[in-house]
Amino acid sequence: MNILQATQAYERWSARQVPFVPADLQLKHRLMAQSAFSFFRATCYRWMQVWPEVCADLATAPVLRAVADLHVENFGTWRDSDGRLIWGINDFDEACVFPYTSDLVRLVVSAKLAGRAEHLAVKLDEACEAILTGYREGLRAGGRPFVLSEQHTWLREIATNSLRDPVKFWAKMEALPMVQGTVSHDVTNAIEQVMPEANLSYGFRRRRSGLGSLGRPRFVALAEWRGGKVAREAKRLVASAGLWAQGQKGGGTLLYQSMLEQAVRCRDPFVRMVGYWLLRRLSPYCSRIELTALPRKRDEGKLLYAMGWETANVHLASAPTIPAVQRDLAARKSTWLRKAAKAMTKATLADWNDWAEHHAG
Repeated sequence: MNILQATQAYERWSARQVPFVPADLQLKHRLMAQSAFSFFRATCYRWMQVWPEVCADLATAPVLRAVADLHVENFGTWRDSDGRLIWGINDFDEACVFPYTSDLVRLVVSAKLAGRAEHLAVKLDEACEAILTGYREGLRAGGRPFVLSEQHTWLREIATNSLRDPVKFWAKMEALPMVQGTVSHDVTNAIEQVMPEANLSYGFRRRRSGLGSLGRPRFVALAEWRGGKVAREAKRLVASAGLWAQGQKGGGTLLYQSMLEQAVRCRDPFVRMVGYWLLRRLSPYCSRIELTALPRKRDEGKLLYAMGWETANVHLASAPTIPAVQRDLAARKSTWLRKAAKAMTKATLADWNDWAEHHAG
């Protein structure tokens, strides 16, 4: 099955769970052709399909609740219940039970492809060392969230540099197109659970964001509340692409909520699952951090180390498996991550070239 066939098969599988927004899906296909990094972010399903073959020696590693769609732009900031600014992984759409090794390889490959797009300037060996060291030390310490207050000053400066100007952010929210027609009751009922006040008047807008989930319904409820604007998003989730790659039917249990609850984490109190809808607060301080928004002067090795540690924070949600993970890590040769990352980078670039050639012009 080539990349074109795989994409068609996956999209048919997904559409049986929820219809796509046609214009958004077409945009996704165009963005996939623009760069290998964009293609990589949009095609977790292909990774889940080919990784066990390309990295067969890693496919027998201990399994746990993995992020599955991990990459260097799957990190952002939010406010916890005490109002503190937190940094960490902010997307578990594709979470599934999978070998822990896949998340680490995927994170390194994303750093490599981001370098090709001139978003990062780090060598493969350095990326492997930083991510793996952060991961090992995070597991050994039992995890620790990244609270950007007294500690992690360097990370706070990186994160706050990318936080969007409130005036521009809310102008962008206001510019989102209004929803034409009615919104289903399951969406309105879900949104009202995370609004700051009951019976608040709000309007629904459509939003395009991300790449992996682009094409699925996504709504933003925008309201005025006590002197300022507030926004809540509802994003429709489908079963993990990992289930598709394993030949399973759609549906089943989504792991998003359990990842939030059981990882070593300072949670955003506004992020939750209601049915198949993911709800979250949108604000300048609660957003994914794009690499293009980071300051030019930054210690990228230190940043990748933190990403490795945060991956450990999430994997610790599968606490009973961690001793087996640590034993497996200790038994592997020092070059395993580099070797796997090179192989998966090669496989990804081959798929991207085929996709880009097919969509040229």
